[in-house]
Amino acid sequence: MRLFTTILPLCLSLSVPIAYAAASTPSECFVFPETTTYQPDGTTDRWSVVVSGGKIVAAETSPRGLTLSVGENGARLAQWNGVTCTVATAGEGSLLAPGFIEVGSRLGLVEVDLEASTRHHDAGGDPIRADHRVAESYDPLATTIPVARRGGITSAVIEPSGGGLSGQAAWVDLAGTSQAETIIDRSVAFPGHLSGSSPAAGLGQLRELFADARAFAKDRRAFDQNRTRLMTAGRRDLEALLPVVQGEKALILRVDRAAHIEAVLRFAREEKIRLILRGGAESWRHAEALAAARIPVILDPTVYGAGSFSQREGRPDTAALLAEAGVKVLFFSTYHSSHFARNLRQLAGNAVRGGMAHADAIKALTSTPAAVFGQEEHGVIQVGAKANLVLWSGDPLEISSHVTTLMIGGQLQSLTSRQTQLRDRYRSVSEQEKPAQESD
Repeated sequence: MRLFTTILPLCLSLSVPIAYAAASTPSECFVFPETTTYQPDGTTDRWSVVVSGGKIVAAETSPRGLTLSVGENGARLAQWNGVTCTVATAGEGSLLAPGFIEVGSRLGLVEVDLEASTRHHDAGGDPIRADHRVAESYDPLATTIPVARRGGITSAVIEPSGGGLSGQAAWVDLAGTSQAETIIDRSVAFPGHLSGSSPAAGLGQLRELFADARAFAKDRRAFDQNRTRLMTAGRRDLEALLPVVQGEKALILRVDRAAHIEAVLRFAREEKIRLILRGGAESWRHAEALAAARIPVILDPTVYGAGSFSQREGRPDTAALLAEAGVKVLFFSTYHSSHFARNLRQLAGNAVRGGMAHADAIKALTSTPAAVFGQEEHGVIQVGAKANLVLWSGDPLEISSHVTTLMIGGQLQSLTSRQTQLRDRYRSVSEQEKPAQESD
């Protein structure tokens, strides 16, 4: 990573234009004809998916109102209820999947890790930052976003970091040039950390904070008139926390060790809050308890073996064991990464290698994060869903497959990124452009 971040500023200084806008404007009708399509329970063959107005309006074997034909030049033609449609070109073996969802990301928040002026994820200061809305720092023109799209990612849950309670995570779609176009939900969860000398100390701090938030909600006037005991947070943070203590929005905590997971499960039950577990290297030991408590786990499936003192019993089949127990499993790339989101599908492939069902791995990238973060119109191919769709050359979890068509909100997106432009610019260098050789 150090090498990458050292080189990247040099690349940024090159005057290479980059296309952020969509490759085309949304047509009134767009059709993926007779394509193998991913559904939550597996693939369906020869489905035709029709997109109109940014939504999926038909998805089945032979949609009523859809007419498919072949033109004189052999090209596929389609009409939807008398309207001529644009038709996606799908090669043999192509697969249509919902757009992948990156969770715990810094996409649009960090350009160069080692350059402070490009980092906008950490509010700094007070350890309690519940009112920190990281969406207000999101840059939809960040150079990392087109790279993520080439990995089949159409949406992301972007998160703040630092402190004991970092702020509010947001849901963004990776298309558009303004925050108004790209930010779907400014507050979907509250990432936190068990700060302090031990997990017990961290949980104690959270208990006091939640007690203060409940006291504030019960008598705001007393707080405003300074008739309460000294609170652990200010008014804005206590008010921002109310959706958490009232069970409306989830708290995200990173915990790996089995003993600490047990303590966090008990904490969530006692506080009556919604919890999302991140990390979970030893979560397989509590798979049934996590399933019973309906606590999702955001997992890195490449963590197995003694990765750290808190990951002593990580297993390659953790994702499989959790899914079999009924736990909602999600995947995240390098924690709080902006540059490695493109590897998300490879991580899911590792989970399959470890024993997870292929369909479950696809769900962990699509419908599961959409459901966990309250964005059910994402992550599925069904009538009424948002048309965030990716056509792959083959199995998306196979490293040799690539994206051939990517659509967000019914709009085709460019697959050009700064990396592809640099590649094309310097792939072939003429003799005149080569640097002169120094003589001995």
